[in-house]
Amino acid sequence: MKKVLSIVFLVAAMLFAANANAQIKFGLKGGLNVTSMSFSEEVFDASNKTGFFVGPMVKVTVPIVGLSFDAAALYDQKEADVKYTGTEGELGKVNVKQQSINIPVNVRYGFGLSSLANIFLFAGPQWGINVGDKNFKWNESSSYSLKKSNFSVNVGAGVTLLNHLQVSANYNIACGKSADASLSKALDAAANAGKDKSHNNSWQIALGYWF
Repeated sequence: MKKVLSIVFLVAAMLFAANANAQIKFGLKGGLNVTSMSFSEEVFDASNKTGFFVGPMVKVTVPIVGLSFDAAALYDQKEADVKYTGTEGELGKVNVKQQSINIPVNVRYGFGLSSLANIFLFAGPQWGINVGDKNFKWNESSSYSLKKSNFSVNVGAGVTLLNHLQVSANYNIACGKSADASLSKALDAAANAGKDKSHNNSWQIALGYWF
């Protein structure tokens, strides 16, 4: 709850900081993402997470040439198949679905190609709150547990057409672990369980519309 309040206050402060000459626009955006699930140990074999996101967005353009800020509240869903080798050498697979509310806040710098198009670069932090299942357990020794919340950073670029239609692409970099994974390996199952941390970075492509 404290994280949610902090995010709300941050967005409110951003809007308050803009003076009377600032321009505020609201819009909607959605898109696709592909998330790479990386592990520090070779205990799991995971496919990339694929999914979608959608939600409202707001942009504040300040009276400094090219500078603006944007924020969004996005429902994000992605899933992947996680493969593993059990304690007796058997192969298994579980589907991991992640559902979250992501709140990115970006600084943007844009420059116009003409009156029809504006190219912009952006970067900023993103907070994620898990709103779906958090724990995936498929036997006594293997599990995958998503964190309740996460923090990441976005870096990307895009183009706005006719002041309304926006197309963008960005790379989302996880700061800290996204999940805990555990697996008792066949050779030392009686001793202790192998534990690992998952770091999930994403490529995202979005289409938006400013009203």
